[in-house]
Amino acid sequence: MRVRPISPQRLVADLVERLVGATPAGRLRVALDGAPAAGPDELAAALVDPLRAGGRPVLHVRAEDFLRPASVRLERGRTDPDAYYEGWVDEAGLRREVLDPAGPAGTGLLLPSLWDARVDRASRAAYVELPPGGVVLVSGAFLLGGGLPFDVTVHLELSAAALGRRTDPELAWTLPAFARYAEEVAPASFADLVVRADDPRRPAIVESADDPV
Repeated sequence: MRVRPISPQRLVADLVERLVGATPAGRLRVALDGAPAAGPDELAAALVDPLRAGGRPVLHVRAEDFLRPASVRLERGRTDPDAYYEGWVDEAGLRREVLDPAGPAGTGLLLPSLWDARVDRASRAAYVELPPGGVVLVSGAFLLGGGLPFDVTVHLELSAAALGRRTDPELAWTLPAFARYAEEVAPASFADLVVRADDPRRPAIVESADDPV
C-alpha cells in the first residue's frame, strides 16, 4: 500500500482523469462516500465542471435529497445514531430513481432529488435525461456495502480523531454511526479509490503497490 499526498486541486484533476477515461456500458455511476465532515458533496460539486469540460455530461445527486419522511426517519428520535445509520436514506428510492435508470439497461431519465427534508415533502423535481457516456455523481454517507449498484466507488476516509474534531458539535450524536460503518462495512478495504481526508488542505490517495502513480 502506498499513500500519496496530493493537493485538493490535483485530487480533483486526478479524479476527473480517471472518470473521463473510464469506459462504462452506457453511463457511469460514481459513489463519493464519506461523512459530512469529509466533504463528499463539495468534492462532487468540484468535479462537475471539469468533467463537462472533458466531454462527459454530468448529474450530481446528493444522498441527503433522498431522505425518508420525518415520520419514518425520526421514529426513534432526532438523535438516534443507529436510526441515522440504518434508515435515514431511502436507498430503494435512490436505486429506483437514479442508479437503475443510469445503468446499462436504464432509460437515462434520472430524478435529481426525491424528498425535501427542510419542509418534509416531496421535492417535486423534474426528471433529467443523462445521455449515454454521462456520469452521475452520488455523494453522501453510508453509500457502500449495501448493494447499491455503483460502477466506481470513492471513499473519503477520516480517522476517528479527525472525524470528531471536524464534525459540527450539534452533530456529535452521529459519531457512533460512523464508527459502526467503519467497523461493520470497512469501506476503505474495498472502495475503488480511498482518499484520506483528515486535513482538507492536504488529502492523500491510498494506492495498492501495483497501482499506477
